[in-house]
Amino acid sequence: MPESIRLDRFFSSQNLASRKEFRVLLKQGRVTVNQTVPKSADQKVCPGLDRICLDGKEIGYQKYIYLMLNKPPGVVSATNDRSQRTVLDLVPEALFRPGLFPAGRLDKDTTGFVLLTDDGDFAHRLLSPRQHIAKTYHAVLDGPIPEDMAARFREGVTLKDGFVCLPALLKPLSDGERPAVEIVLHEGKYHQIKRMAAACGRHVLALKRVKMGELPLDPDLPEGECRELLHKEIVKLLETPKAE
Repeated sequence: MPESIRLDRFFSSQNLASRKEFRVLLKQGRVTVNQTVPKSADQKVCPGLDRICLDGKEIGYQKYIYLMLNKPPGVVSATNDRSQRTVLDLVPEALFRPGLFPAGRLDKDTTGFVLLTDDGDFAHRLLSPRQHIAKTYHAVLDGPIPEDMAARFREGVTLKDGFVCLPALLKPLSDGERPAVEIVLHEGKYHQIKRMAAACGRHVLALKRVKMGELPLDPDLPEGECRELLHKEIVKLLETPKAE
């Protein structure tokens, strides 16, 4: 049996009208369900079965939304903060929905791919250590790459507090006094990449998440902006790399 939902909540979930605004639409006779004007805002409807229209146009139902955000520095990965701008503050009104949250966090000064969604079950699958979903980062170090750094990452770096990280991959992208490296993790502890680098004698000068699962950050998505994901892209978030 399809899940039923209050009519005013349906409009709110699709970012069409607040519950207060919906009562005005209802009073004006602009809403119909199966060609009949509803009598109350709390009438139950079944999205996908009932034909729900606003001003004569049928409304499609999207249960959840999935957004790719290219996070800039200085923004916190939180749903609200009294003193700092959050990732939700960057979502345009047309894409904003109640219950939206970041699936996983990036440090305030870390940039790149943040997934925003209102699908809690999907976020749990994406973040669960049991799923081994990879997160790929590009980092700039404060000095030449130590010869044993890649091997230590493969074996699992032991942090200064004694925590042993899961094996990770580190690949040089450029050399010199401030080299760039690519790092692939399968877990997400607090400041993990910075702490792993510190355990190897290096500091991270800049850090950007460039990929989640098998879905890369859209190179055409400007920093500070977000867009909705296609279904095929959502599937890629949960994919693991194929063995070569």
